[in-house]
Amino acid sequence: MVNAIKGLFISCDIPMAQFIVNMNASMPASDKFIMHILDPTHMFIQPNMGDYIRSKMTEFRDQNSYEKPM
Repeated sequence: MVNAIKGLFISCDIPMAQFIVNMNASMPASDKFIMHILDPTHMFIQPNMGDYIRSKMTEFRDQNSYEKPM
C-alpha cells in the first residue's frame, strides 16, 4: 500500500534553499516545516507554510537589496 503525503514542492537556488533550511532549523521541533530535502535546490514542505516562507523570503530580499541614494 502506498502512503501519500500532501505537501508543497519548492525549487530554488542554493542560497535561498540554505536560507529556508536555516529558518526551519531555528524553529522549535513542533513547528519545523521541511518534510524532505530532495537535493540542494529542491525540498518538500508542509503545505500550510508556503505563505510564511514567501513572506520571510521577501523580507530577506528587501533587507539585502541595495537602493541607490538620491
